[in-house]
Amino acid sequence: MEIIVLDSCQKELSKFPKEILKDILAIVDKLDKGYRLSMPIVRATPSVGKNISEIRLRDKKGAYRVFYYLSKKEAIYIVHAFKKKSQKTPRRNIELIRKRIQKFL
Repeated sequence: MEIIVLDSCQKELSKFPKEILKDILAIVDKLDKGYRLSMPIVRATPSVGKNISEIRLRDKKGAYRVFYYLSKKEAIYIVHAFKKKSQKTPRRNIELIRKRIQKFL
């Protein structure tokens, strides 16, 4: 399976702490190998879109989210990453994820 990180998402990920990035890489590697991960680390987000899930990580400084689109076992598209600042994912982030994923549908 191919793993594709959008350029805009690479910029977002570059702001994450190194330990969080290591954890993200380990999780994406497991997804690539076909592991079916679930809560509390990975959560499907049907409210955002079909085949879209989020990687959920936390450290002392806060919570981090990485959204990805799984394309029928062909590729994992890492489309958006951000540090969470509120309980609910902001509407602008959801719209940005949907906009970025439209390129692959």
